Amino acid sequence: MYIYQIHPSSYQCNTFNSKKMTFLHQRFLLSFSIMFTVSRLLLISSRGPIYKPPSVERLTDRFHSTPVEGKMSTFFGAPNIRMKSNGSYADIILDKTSGSGLVSKDRYHHGFFSVAIKLPTGDTSGVVLAFYMSNSDVFPHDHDEVDFELLGHEKRRQWVLQTNIYGNGSVKTGREEKFYLWFDPTQEFHQYSMLWNTHHIVFLVDNIPIREVIYNQASSSLYPSKPMSLYATIWDASKWATHGGKYPVNYRYAPFVASLGELKTEGCLMSKTNSTSTGSCSKSSTFLTWDPVEGDEYTKLTSQQTIGLNWARSKHMFYSYCKDTSRYKVLPLECKNTGTS
Repeated sequence: MYIYQIHPSSYQCNTFNSKKMTFLHQRFLLSFSIMFTVSRLLLISSRGPIYKPPSVERLTDRFHSTPVEGKMSTFFGAPNIRMKSNGSYADIILDKTSGSGLVSKDRYHHGFFSVAIKLPTGDTSGVVLAFYMSNSDVFPHDHDEVDFELLGHEKRRQWVLQTNIYGNGSVKTGREEKFYLWFDPTQEFHQYSMLWNTHHIVFLVDNIPIREVIYNQASSSLYPSKPMSLYATIWDASKWATHGGKYPVNYRYAPFVASLGELKTEGCLMSKTNSTSTGSCSKSSTFLTWDPVEGDEYTKLTSQQTIGLNWARSKHMFYSYCKDTSRYKVLPLECKNTGTS
């Protein structure tokens, strides 16, 4: 009977090869882990940590979308405005020749206003996309304003969201708050919404409240009180938008195209025959419709919305004027009430 025997040198060689393969495999896994960690750290350092948002009510589902072309008209830069999908969507563009913007055909006193936006990609330093309400054209010296401003950056995805509010011409006191977004705003549409009534103003992103300004004695002087128009604009803000003007717009990356859609403008319409009326929506004959956001369900945030608000402010807000003691030696009165901003 033949007995097969393994030669010792062959066994040692196989053992060596096995150990070598194990070592290489472990080295590959270690290298991959280091690369993943570094890339994650770079992502965190450039945009802030990414957290999963909590579940909240979809406030946008309560209001109907309307074609952009039906509710908005050209504000400036007509050649850089493109209507799409039979007017349901629009592109507003910034290039070397001009920015561009849309303004609502109606003026509103309270309501819910929302739009889905997809932002430009690439190096967007100095570029600003604004979705806001204002009446500066009618009240140049004591105007009201409620702002979403998306500030471009030199890093590919680092758009910063800024909110601001003015009432009765209180522009000397900037009330900015800034947030890192928890998503890439250049890859798909995201909803930016404002709710404004006699009780509070709420800024929401994808239905998550990020800021609430409650009407009370401390905030009454800054609280918008007059009808406003709705605007969507894109423009060159090289002097201040990115790190205080350190990085101007680089037009090698132009054109900068922002896409808008899913527009919702359900508010108390003001009669065009009386553009300066400041009366209450539900009581004045100068208004054409009842206030759609004056019901009990709109007087305060729900428990889910409050959780969302606290999440956004604790995880993603990196600047609030109420905490800027170097800018304000004496903080504005409303900052002493934590429910006002």
